[in-house]
Amino acid sequence: MTAPTVLIVPGLRDAVSHHWQTLLEADLRERGQPTASVPPMGREALGCEARVAAIEHAVQSLAGPVVLVAHSGGCLMVAHWARRSTRPILGALLAAPPDFERPMPEGYPSLASLDDHGWLPVPRERLPFRSIVGTSRNDPLAAQERAAQLADAWGSEQVDLGEVGHLNPASGFGPWPRALDFIAQLSAHA
Repeated sequence: MTAPTVLIVPGLRDAVSHHWQTLLEADLRERGQPTASVPPMGREALGCEARVAAIEHAVQSLAGPVVLVAHSGGCLMVAHWARRSTRPILGALLAAPPDFERPMPEGYPSLASLDDHGWLPVPRERLPFRSIVGTSRNDPLAAQERAAQLADAWGSEQVDLGEVGHLNPASGFGPWPRALDFIAQLSAHA
């Protein structure tokens, strides 16, 4: 069986060398797992449509089975992308989806800005592939109950990750080894 390509889908951030997704991609490559990533676009280029197009471009450039690994706003990018893509996907790990329908903390885009850039409403259709949504008990960008509601709407398995903040360097995360277990679960259905 061919190992699936793991496609990393970052959220609203620039390239961060010590982010768990960056470290995961390097670790997977070291292990011989095919990987690719959607380029980070930061918080300045907020257009949802451009980010969805970037996922589509990345996915279409890959041969064989694909597992998506998204974090934060990347989870919502995947939900928007899944509404129109016809490419079969093995599964998706969606870690710490934010609640873009509630005001964000200072330093994050406003609801009006997110709406203007095509993020709202957040898709609530069932995803056409298996997915695992990792939620945090103390995420400053989404109450666990709200993230669990997204998981339910998407038809995802919801996993309580504990008190991991937003699962980013600001919350004390560089490496996140548990992602490997979730990828293995999703890859087992190849």
